[in-house]
Amino acid sequence: MSHVKTYESEAIDVQYDLKRCIHAAECVNRLRAVFDTQQRPWVQPANAPADSIAETIHHCPSGALHYSRKDGQADEPTPEANTIRLKANGPLYVRGQVTLLRGDETTVIMEETRVALCRCGASKNKPFCDNSHKDIHFEASATLTDASQIEPEIAAIPGGALQIIFHTNGPIQVKGQFAILNGAAEPLKQVTEEEWFCRCGGSQNKPFCDGTHNHNGFSAE
Repeated sequence: MSHVKTYESEAIDVQYDLKRCIHAAECVNRLRAVFDTQQRPWVQPANAPADSIAETIHHCPSGALHYSRKDGQADEPTPEANTIRLKANGPLYVRGQVTLLRGDETTVIMEETRVALCRCGASKNKPFCDNSHKDIHFEASATLTDASQIEPEIAAIPGGALQIIFHTNGPIQVKGQFAILNGAAEPLKQVTEEEWFCRCGGSQNKPFCDGTHNHNGFSAE
C-alpha cells in the first residue's frame, strides 16, 4: 500500500509521503491557506498560487512534500549547495543532489533533494527519521561536539552529486562535497571527499561515528 497521496489543482499537484513526515510544520506555518491540519483534505493546492506552494514545499526538511507543476513552470530544482544540518536532539537534515544507497553501494534506495535521516538509532522507518528521538529522549547538540573541528570561515558551500551510504549495523557514509550546518543553518565545517556520521545514537563524538555501534547492539540493515 502506497503511503504517498497526491492533492491536485489546475496549476500544481502536491505529493505527500505520510511515512516520511516528521511534523516539522514548515508548510503549516508558512502557508496555512493550503496546508491546514484542521481541514479535510488537509492539503488544498487550489487555495494559493502555484509559486507560493512550491516555495513553501522547498522548506519541508524531510522531503515528505513534493510537487509537480502543471502550468508550464519547472518542477523543483536541484539545490546548488549540499548541506547537512544538525537538528538539536533530532535528525540530520540533508539537502542537495542526493542519492541514498544500501551498504553494497550499488542498490539505490532513492534519489532526493531533501531528507531527514535518523541519528538516534530508534526509528522504525530507518534510514529516515520518524520522531522516535522524542520517545527515547535522545540528546545531541546542534553543533560539533569537538569545537576544534569547527572552521571559522567557509567561503562557499559546494554542490554536485552526493552519495549517502547506510552500512549494515553501522554508520552513515557520505561521499561528495558538502557543508555541515548548525541548528541555525550556519556553516560549521566543509567536507570535500567523505565523512562518517553516527546513526546508532551512542557516539561520544556526535554527529560523527566513533565505532560505538560495534558494541552497543545497534541493528539496522
